[in-house]
Amino acid sequence: MLNGFINLYKEKGITSNKAVSILKYYLKQNNIQTKIGHFGTLDPLAEGVLPIALGRATRLFDYFLDKTKEYYAVVEFGIQTDTLDMGGSVVKREDVVITQNQILQVVDQFKGEIEQIPPHFSAKFVNGKRAYELARKGLSFELKPKKIMIYDISLVKEEGYNKFGFNIVCGGGAYIRALARDIAQRLNTVGMLASLTRKASGEFTVDSSVKIEELSKNPLQYILPMEKVVESYPQIIVKESEKTDLLNGKVLLFNELPHGYFALKTYEDNKLFGMGINDNGRLKVKTWLI
Repeated sequence: MLNGFINLYKEKGITSNKAVSILKYYLKQNNIQTKIGHFGTLDPLAEGVLPIALGRATRLFDYFLDKTKEYYAVVEFGIQTDTLDMGGSVVKREDVVITQNQILQVVDQFKGEIEQIPPHFSAKFVNGKRAYELARKGLSFELKPKKIMIYDISLVKEEGYNKFGFNIVCGGGAYIRALARDIAQRLNTVGMLASLTRKASGEFTVDSSVKIEELSKNPLQYILPMEKVVESYPQIIVKESEKTDLLNGKVLLFNELPHGYFALKTYEDNKLFGMGINDNGRLKVKTWLI
């Protein structure tokens, strides 16, 4: 089985699932069949980094959820759509002129842990139904606010009339479309997301990403090891015999183990074989990668 990651640059106009389907086709053309999935959906109108997991690397999804993401977002003020981006129908226009100074007075208020109401056109569940399914039918419903983390947000430049570019560094689960809406509300107007580029997702950055057409010839040369996603986790090295003991369900006791999750490697070959957790001084394998 082929295991690892591809740092894909998803371009505008296709869904994240479509990008996965195209890559799966390219792999099949190269006689490679393996499990495949993406780590973090990008809307069709957005572009940028979309990490693709192959084989056993798909088991690392839960360890990727809270990874930091970085975006360049262009927000247009004075107009709002039902989807909060360029793909929706206009529901409101206002005759306003927004200046950089006005934005600078409010933008810092969005730094740190804030509460955000997800967009109605989102994959959130409402009574067992996806929110976007209800929104498409024109049904009325409420979504509860959720806490998100905005590590940094800064005004970069003016992109056109009432359009401004922002650099945003955030935690998992943040909706940039909703952030555009909320910044506009703080300026006593409406707004929407005019364009979005994901510059980084965890350890994957746009500088090292590869476009999908480049993968058509030889996708193997772009595969990154599973260790890529867990680089920021503490590393615990065990002997091959200890790995065998863990496989057989034996309990291993350590004087010192990191709190939270850590990557497990073998002393002999330094290869990642699982993700562990400290269970009161006992090493417990949470996810096997072999």
